[in-house]
Amino acid sequence: MKKPLIVLTGPTAVGKTELSIKLAAQIGGEIISADSMQVYKGMDIGSAKITPEQQHGIPHYLIDVCEPWEEFHIVKFQEYAKQYMQDIYAHGHIPILTGGTGFYIQAVLYDIDFTGQDKDEGYRKKLEKLAEERGNECLHQMLCEVDPKAAQQIHANNKKRVIRALEFYHTTGKRISEHNENQQQRTSPYNFLYLVLSDVRARLYERIDRRVDVMIENGLVQEVQGLKDLGCSRNMVSMQGLGYKEILDYLDGNHTLDEAVTIIKRDTRHFAKRQITWFKREREVTWVNKPDFDYDEERMLAYIMEELEKRSII
Repeated sequence: MKKPLIVLTGPTAVGKTELSIKLAAQIGGEIISADSMQVYKGMDIGSAKITPEQQHGIPHYLIDVCEPWEEFHIVKFQEYAKQYMQDIYAHGHIPILTGGTGFYIQAVLYDIDFTGQDKDEGYRKKLEKLAEERGNECLHQMLCEVDPKAAQQIHANNKKRVIRALEFYHTTGKRISEHNENQQQRTSPYNFLYLVLSDVRARLYERIDRRVDVMIENGLVQEVQGLKDLGCSRNMVSMQGLGYKEILDYLDGNHTLDEAVTIIKRDTRHFAKRQITWFKREREVTWVNKPDFDYDEERMLAYIMEELEKRSII
């Protein structure tokens, strides 16, 4: 019999955190963060990390598991998440995978196999050097030529994933986009409900702009300065996150603070748009469109409970 799993995702700033806490409290759930930035210690404001007070006693996992200068990637995420899920099942509770990193969610939901992907350290270092000398766009253009589909799915600034896709093609002669599509056809080992929380675009963008303003008010500049003082630099994956690289540019004198804030807002809106596109491509998704419920979380919860009961998850 398949074990239960709930996924609650959606674009950045849509309101996943608040709804996930209420859902967990209602069903006896525990939350695993599917956010590629909240894993880093000391990166709290820019990642909109949930505070202990906001958790309301609900156990949360995969938050603050590594230092900003440590390497963290999807294989590590999958390993951590699977272990935490076993712990949650042992408690007699249901894991709720919550966050906006779609590839992380996919890796767990369909138990994607990352073994057997040949690596070439020398080729990877060559690509890293090329990125330093000629920029991320150069690598992205190389990917466009060998795997256009992967290039469309991976942002040019996500240097790590671009390099991984090029390395995969170099070592196997196959496109990573095709490999991932094959993996995505796997049947999930879980009895799951995959919820995507959504909102009208204008309202979502307003929430994003306000969230960025609050981050600045709460000390994002000071947070990034503190990380910089610890030796964190833009060549680290953690410091390429939205909000961090732009404030680094401000601190380095490349932008005014107003310019940096404008760029963060713009790029976060673009990121949210890419997230929505990703979720629209996913299989077996249940959309929770906030306007359909007049933004009433109790009505949303009632609907989710009905869907969980239909699938015999609760």
